[in-house]
Amino acid sequence: MINSNLSNNPPHSEQWPSLAFQAWKDTYATLHLWTQIVGKIRLVQTPWVNHSWHVTLYVTTRGLTTSPITYGTRTFQIDFDFIDHRLVIQTSEGAVKTLALQPRSVADFYKELLANLSDLGINVKIHTTPNEIADAIPFEKDHIHASYDAKYANQFWRVLVQVDRVFKEFRARFIGKSSPVHFFWGSFDLALTRFSGRPAPSHPGGVPNLPNWVAREAYSHEVSSCGFWPGGGPVPYPVFYAYAYPEPQGYNMAQLRPDGTTYHSILREFVLPYDDVRLAESPDTMLLDFLQSSYEAAANLSGWDRPALERIAQL
Repeated sequence: MINSNLSNNPPHSEQWPSLAFQAWKDTYATLHLWTQIVGKIRLVQTPWVNHSWHVTLYVTTRGLTTSPITYGTRTFQIDFDFIDHRLVIQTSEGAVKTLALQPRSVADFYKELLANLSDLGINVKIHTTPNEIADAIPFEKDHIHASYDAKYANQFWRVLVQVDRVFKEFRARFIGKSSPVHFFWGSFDLALTRFSGRPAPSHPGGVPNLPNWVAREAYSHEVSSCGFWPGGGPVPYPVFYAYAYPEPQGYNMAQLRPDGTTYHSILREFVLPYDDVRLAESPDTMLLDFLQSSYEAAANLSGWDRPALERIAQL
């Protein structure tokens, strides 16, 4: 178990910062769209990997990254730097271009990013309607979303650093098929998914601005999934979540750890408020309990072959 209270670590309030939804919701909305633009660039340049794993971003020691993207025999990478507040484009030839992360419209961000890529000899064309957002405005026409509060962008990234760290410890307990810990720009969440290995019923789809076949391929096999989401809609505060697909009978009545975990009937997910975790005596312990108990509920009720899928002892 990770000890988050070691003497050389900063206090919890610094490790797990506050992320009040109302205080940064405009920055959140703009940053969500900026990450979609960057993610779609990775999408169009990357061979399809099961469950859309080829589209995601990853947490870094400064922000979020695409990881290397192929362009012919070259590669390039796009990074959000939430310390110096820059978007950095780097190529395998050593060229570098940057954009300032500051209050600016989505349309302006989109135009400058594509222009910088073109200057590097990288010409890409993406579908400009945002995904998984109702009433979406095409990027090149969006002059409404233009907020960027550097303080809250940095605090959001600092939350992701902690969550990424604990999720990776949880992932290491499983030897069956598992996703990486990765950031989905469509839903703007950091997620981790475990698989039983069995096929799942066809997903009903219905996600705004997302082809049904994408959702069906994403949920082609039985899963227990968890993640961190900054909140929105019926949950206007940041939460950890967990769900199973297909949801087994009795799952919504499962008693998860810690106390305070509830099943949200609209989302059809268990949710644990982020503030409960960050203010706990041991945030790592509380979060790992939530992840483990939500997985056990899904796996036990669905009859997963747990001995074959779990790491029983440390190597």
